[in-house]
Amino acid sequence: MPSVRRLSAIFAADVAGYSRLIGADESGTLQGLKAVRAELVDPKIAEHRGRIVKTTGDGLLVEFGSVVDALCCASEVRVRMAERNGALPPARRIEFRIGVHQDIVVEVTASMSPLALKAWRNPAEFVYRRVRASSIPVFALPKTSIHPSTDLWP
Repeated sequence: MPSVRRLSAIFAADVAGYSRLIGADESGTLQGLKAVRAELVDPKIAEHRGRIVKTTGDGLLVEFGSVVDALCCASEVRVRMAERNGALPPARRIEFRIGVHQDIVVEVTASMSPLALKAWRNPAEFVYRRVRASSIPVFALPKTSIHPSTDLWP
């Protein structure tokens, strides 16, 4: 099955205390986060050759071709956020938690989409069934599924 594999650095970030910030001032928090993304975070990601893979209300998942680029981006965002937050009271600061992980990323192609759908229904079982025939020891079959009433496995 055709797929693209590459070594990538994954940068995951979210806002510490986001629920508290939203509860205290939803409009101000959303405006502040939008400004931080537009003025600081997104330009730093682009500067370090990152690609935003997914966004959530308060988070980002970014792929970098180099762990050095990911770490430099994370460091610069943290330093600039500290400068930006300096004048704000602690209860109003937007502070990011950032983690960087390096691993092999597999990009699923269109011809694999039915297989990919099965993987998203129960990723643990998908991995188990793919590894089971190899020489890697596997000790347990996952018992749960996102859609337990749908039997997608032969």
